[in-house]
Amino acid sequence: QVQLAESGGGLVQPGGSLRLSCAASGRSFGIYSMGWFRQAPGKDREFVAAISWTDDSTLVEHGRFTISKDIAKNTMYLQLDNLEPEDTALYSCAARLWGPVTSRPGEYNFWGQGTQVTVSS
Repeated sequence: QVQLAESGGGLVQPGGSLRLSCAASGRSFGIYSMGWFRQAPGKDREFVAAISWTDDSTLVEHGRFTISKDIAKNTMYLQLDNLEPEDTALYSCAARLWGPVTSRPGEYNFWGQGTQVTVSS
């Protein structure tokens, strides 16, 4: 089992920035890649970004966001810049134990509870 814990969400004004973190514990040595997804009220879950744990490959859906990792800390980060009200959502991280980066949520084995990001003036 892999446990994932997100942090870093909050209320920010339009144009502001946040840095989300996702810390992995448990069987984290088996992780091949991790990803971020978000879901706004009344909308489907949406892929945000993914990063490989075994090479330098990344997949980012939004140009204003940057994904990174610190393998020594078993932690993945998502830098959110120039935030817009449309970015308001619950941001969740996920991990998969086999395979490269992917935007398909069904390919991930473990999920965190999420951290809320609210962009409002």
